[in-house]
Amino acid sequence: MSAGTGKSVVVFDYGFGNVRSAERALERAGAQVEITRDYDKAMAADGLLVPGVGAFAACIEGLRAARGDWVIGRRLAGGRPVLGICVGMQILFSRGIEHGDEAEGLDEWPGTVGPLKAEVVPHMGWNTVQSPDGSRLFAGLPADERYYFVHSYAVHDWELETGNSAMRAPTVSWTTHGQPFVAAVENGPLWATQFHPEKSGDAGAQLLSNWIGTL
Repeated sequence: MSAGTGKSVVVFDYGFGNVRSAERALERAGAQVEITRDYDKAMAADGLLVPGVGAFAACIEGLRAARGDWVIGRRLAGGRPVLGICVGMQILFSRGIEHGDEAEGLDEWPGTVGPLKAEVVPHMGWNTVQSPDGSRLFAGLPADERYYFVHSYAVHDWELETGNSAMRAPTVSWTTHGQPFVAAVENGPLWATQFHPEKSGDAGAQLLSNWIGTL
């Protein structure tokens, strides 16, 4: 784990995330961290972390109320890195369905967030993640490393098609709880994890350090 990178990271504070635990984990990984919803600071930072806990619809509503959707869109348009965590990852997809109600996400990636189909829900605990070769997010981490999850909904199908595009294909990592679901995505400047790296001990700190190292 590297330290002292001097990279600045804003944890976007829109009322739906464990901002303090994210702040501590990012500082441990070597970043200079500020918790804010200030537009100028969020745009100027080397990296933007978007946390998220609770219901999809409430999170996306809160994010839009804080103009976070605009901040994320502007950063990505300029190739500026963004990392979404837990529901902060889910809202990057097209839509979420909870209790039969549908809410529109940011549509950065096509796909639907739906209920986990497993004997035990919510999925709460430690799971391994199957990441493909070449993953920068999981670089240096053993294949049997475990990460902390707590959620009842997930993305079960990766729908983005790159075809013959010259763009680099997204790196999609998976795990299973009852059924396979997307655990992490690396897609240009936009990365995201369904699990909580800030609650995943040394492995989570290494993962955050990997992200900071790309800023």
